[in-house]
Formats: sequence, C-alpha cells, structure tokens
Amino acid sequence: MEKIFDKLNEAQTAAVKCTEGPVLILAGAGSGKTTTIVSRLAYLIEVLGIPASSTLTLTFTNKAAKEMRDRALDMISESSYPPLLCTFHKFGLLFLKFNIHLLNRQNNFVVIDTDDKKRIIKKINSEIPTALIASEISRYKNSLMSPDDAYKQAELFNYQQIAKIYEEYESYLLENNLVDFDDLISLTYKLLDEHAELAQKISQKYQYIMIDEYQDTNELQLKLLQKLCLSHTNICVVGDDDQSIYGWRGAHIRNIMEFDSDFKGANVFKLENNYRSREPILKVANALIEHNRSRLGKKLIATRGSGDDVTILNSNDENEEARKIAQKVTKLLDSGVPANNIAVLYRVNVLSRSIEEGLNRAGIAYKLVGGLRFYDRAEIKDLISYIRVITNFHDDFSFKRIVNKPKRGLGKASIEKIELAAHAKSSSIFEYITNVPHAELEALVRKKNAKTLKNFIKNIQEVARVAQESTYRFIDVLEDTFHLKDIYKGMQDEAERVLNMDEFYGLFRDFVKNKPEASIDEFLNELTLQSEQDQIEGECIYMMSIHASKGLEFDHIFIIGMEEGFLPLVGDGSDLEEERRLGYVSFTRAKESLTLSHAASRFYKGRRSDLQKSRFFNEAGLCEGSLKLEKNTSYKKGDLVRHKIFGTGRVTGVSKSGREFKLSINFAGTKRDILASFVERL
Repeated sequence: MEKIFDKLNEAQTAAVKCTEGPVLILAGAGSGKTTTIVSRLAYLIEVLGIPASSTLTLTFTNKAAKEMRDRALDMISESSYPPLLCTFHKFGLLFLKFNIHLLNRQNNFVVIDTDDKKRIIKKINSEIPTALIASEISRYKNSLMSPDDAYKQAELFNYQQIAKIYEEYESYLLENNLVDFDDLISLTYKLLDEHAELAQKISQKYQYIMIDEYQDTNELQLKLLQKLCLSHTNICVVGDDDQSIYGWRGAHIRNIMEFDSDFKGANVFKLENNYRSREPILKVANALIEHNRSRLGKKLIATRGSGDDVTILNSNDENEEARKIAQKVTKLLDSGVPANNIAVLYRVNVLSRSIEEGLNRAGIAYKLVGGLRFYDRAEIKDLISYIRVITNFHDDFSFKRIVNKPKRGLGKASIEKIELAAHAKSSSIFEYITNVPHAELEALVRKKNAKTLKNFIKNIQEVARVAQESTYRFIDVLEDTFHLKDIYKGMQDEAERVLNMDEFYGLFRDFVKNKPEASIDEFLNELTLQSEQDQIEGECIYMMSIHASKGLEFDHIFIIGMEEGFLPLVGDGSDLEEERRLGYVSFTRAKESLTLSHAASRFYKGRRSDLQKSRFFNEAGLCEGSLKLEKNTSYKKGDLVRHKIFGTGRVTGVSKSGREFKLSINFAGTKRDILASFVERL
C-alpha cells in the first residue's frame, strides 16, 4: 500500500481508489498521469486482488506502453500472467492472431506499414495521388465502410475511382494474407460485432479497462471500447481535452468531452498539480488555453516554483532566427546542459530546414524526429522483405522486391510475365516457380534466368528450414546465402548502408535473446508497430513537429514559426481551437525554460513573405496586440456543473444577462437556463 500511495497527491489517490464504474481522469500536462495509471493498476492487483489477467491497459505509442509496463511491474509482485499493457494496435494484433480464423483467414498474416500500403496502391493506380487514396482507404476502414459502401456514397468520379481501387487493394491484402494498420482495429471490431459470444467472452475476460491519452481516440476506438464493456462498466480513461491535437487524423475530442454520455454515471477527477514546468511557463500556457470555448476546464498549478521568464526571440528572417537559436543552444551546451535535454519544435515541417542549416554551421549535433525512419531505409526494407518471404512463401509483394536484389539479371518484363502466369494458375509467384516444369519457365524467361530463379527458390527454402531449427542462427545464414551487403557495393553511401544492416542484424539477435520462444513473425510485427517517438535516444538535440513532441518533455524548448499562418495555421480546414491546443502542448513540453521565436519574413513556397506575429503571444499575456480575445465568463460550453436542486449538468451555451452570465444547462435531458452564480463547476 505504501509503495502505491506514497508519491500520490490527494486527487491522484482518490482517482486510484475509485475502481468501480466509469471513471474520467482529466490529467493536465505534467500532472503525473502515468504515475496515476500505473498506481491504479497496482492497486487493483496488489490491494484488491484482481487477477492481472483480468486487466487491460491501452495507450498509443510503444514508448508510453514500455514506460508504463516497466513502472507497473516494479510495483506489483511477480505473477504467471502479467497485466496486458500495450497499444491499441498491438491489442488488435494479438486479438486477430487468436480469432482471425473466424473471418476465414489464416493467422500467419503479416502487418504492412504505411510505405508498403502506398506501394500496393501505386501499383493499382498511379494517376490519382497515392497519399489521397491511402488517406481515403484509412477513412473508409475507420468508418467501417466496405468498398461497396464507399462506391455507393461517392458522388464525384474521382471518389468512385478511389472506391474501386479500395476494392482491388482489399483483394490484394486478402490474396497475400496481409493486414494494414487500420485492419488491426477495424477487423477486431468487426469480429466482436459479428460474434456476440466472443464479444461477451472478451468483455468478461477484461474486467478492468484503462485507456491512456483518451482525447486521441477516434470513433472506431470508442465503438471497440463499448464492445469491451458489454458485461461491465469498469472503464477508466485518462486524458486531457486541452491536448487533443489529432483531429486531422480522425481523433475525436467529443469522446472525452462527452465521456459521461457514452458511459453513464461517470466519476470525474481533475489532476491539476503540474510536476514538470516552472511557474512562468505554466502561466503563459494557462493564459493561452483559457481562450478556448470547447473544454472541460482546469488550471495547471506549478509545484516546482518560479524560474526564468518566457523568452521572446524577434528576428528579421529565418536565417537570423537560426543563428540566434544556434547561439542560445551553444550557450546551454557550454553550461553543461546535456544535448538531449534540448528540443526545437515547429508546427510546419518545412520550417526545420533553416534551423538545420544553422545548427550545422554551428557544429551542433541534432536528430530530426519524424525524418526518414530507420525501418524505412531501402536497405532495411530489403532485409525485411527477405525475412517476410522466408516466413511466408506466398507474399508476392515482398518477393517482387527481392527477386532481383542482389541483381540476378531479371528485368521488370520477365517478372511481370511470371506474375501473370502465376495468377493464371491461381498460385503465388513462389509456388508457381517451385512447381512449374523447367521447360515452361524457359518459355517465359531466358534459360539462364530460369535456372537462376529455381536456385533462388531452393535457397529460400533452405534458409526457411534453418529458421525453423534456430531463429538465432537464421540471420547469419540469411546473409551468408544471399550476400545482401553486395547490393550496395560501389555505392557512394555503401559504408552507411552496411552499418545500418549490421545494426538491424544486431536488433534481430537482441530480440531473439530477450524472447527466445518468439517467432520471426512476431519480430516482423513488432517492427511494423514502431512509432516515430521510438527514435528518442542518444546524445544530440532534437528537432520535431509539435505533433511528434506530444508525450515528451525537455528541460529547454525552442518553438519557431510563431507567426500567423504558421502557428496558428489559418485558412480553409484549420481549427483555431485545435491550433491553440497545439500551442498549449508545445509550451508544456518545457521544464526549465521556454523560448518563443518569430520572424518578420520567411522564404516559403518559392517566395519571401512578410509575416505577422502570432496572436498567441497576445493571448498568452506576453504582449499587447489588436487580436486580443475577450473572455466572456469563467464558464464555457462543455463544462460540468452542479446545481443544489437539479444536480449535475453540462453547459450547452453561455450568454450575457445584465451584469451576470446566463448558462444553458442540460440536466440529464432536462434543459434549463440558470444564472452562473447559482452553480459550481465540477
């Protein structure tokens, strides 16, 4: 008990002890959210005696899941069934491994990443922008729309085409036993929706469910959670409506705003004590976010005392800005601040270029988070494709990538001929080459190439046999058999590519050492579930978008591009309240110092433009300006309030009434207008 509660404040303790029924923990930035979640999990298992296997804790990144798992295991005694604590997508992967047979599919499927998805789409159609098709397919899947539904709904010809491409894309995935990221959630929901007994069984298995970063959930994830809560209402969600910044990729702020409507009788706890940032940083963050109307309402309270005032950097252009930031970073490094305690954030990725150049000139090492990921490099993708084919001979997509790497004299035309012949016989390319008589293969390709292909197949089968006997030895045999490093012989960046391959081989060996019972398929699926925050390590300063920074913290933060049009982004499709939340998220990443930078002009989209200072300086109380937004009342739409007669309700509107403010409040379906002074905020 002491181990669980000795580091918790009053609000955290109350949230941990409230275990039955729906619970919403509104956790402000830096308020000990992770501590509260893992303490609650430990309380359930160690104090209440809930079996660890009856709990399910879901989050959004591997980094967050690992940190929570490590901290939770430190607080609970060893058990034969540790609690399941993972990302939504990992939960989907595990669920499908056991249940995808109910959709008449095999459970040795491979999860493809975004890059694979785009390659498949491009092969089907190269005329419509691939990114648009990929995004629409993702939207269809998250809306549980079949290709047929998508086609019926499409009014414009382009979208009818996309619906047809979606149909071909789905057929390709089925034929090759592949699933994409969206399938991990949508197929899981589909199974639970179509199999009532299975849904009841899973709900009864996981009696206590906790969700981290609830403000980032989308409509489909909410539906999935409602399925998991069929037999009980023990769901605890932790989140911050002020940090809902993923609307552009489907996250729905209404999920946290209306949690008490989705899960009736919810208890609400607010964590407002901030253990991360100095008081001047929180002062500007609180001032900025108070201008938002759609929020549940809370105020961060500094527990670490005062510190340096927030610094404003004024520059004429992006080059002067880069120079000034490089000087300030150098000063911090010279004073003994570790490089990885410093980060530069921006709203728009293109702004990183000038800062990169400035840091290069100053000789400061940096890492661009969200740049080309290690696993997206061509040499690593080639290796992964080899492993995929060795674990699944029928993966045509990967087979075509590697069949001529290293070069085997096979042209694109030859490969296409073989693919057509294989499809005509309803077999995979690998299966076709294995079984087709030599003479028939020679009719399609040159005699020499036919022999090469047959040998290639034999080599893959041999390495596959080794893989079944010894997972650890397999990676050496793979390199010895195919000499994959030879692919890059003579290239300008040969040394770097070979180093990357050696790094990958090392990662594979570590995986096998740590999980000797794991299969190669599991290794592949772990790779696919990597996120960009898994890149945060090492001694250098970090540069990243504000979106990529969420969930991270650094002693010293520099935010560039604080101009109208960059932060906030303004124009069609932009949401000023979400832009303000982005500002709030970026401010609250800082622990010791915060520097906000703006330039009078920038070179952008091929021309130099004069820029106006961001309205956020003004709203955060850092300077006067004409864009100041008048606050109408301390109550806002969405606030939960209590009236001594009518009970608990939610504010649906605010208006002026003489010297007072009149609130329109929904009390469990009964709507009333009440003066603000007659209610209290929950």
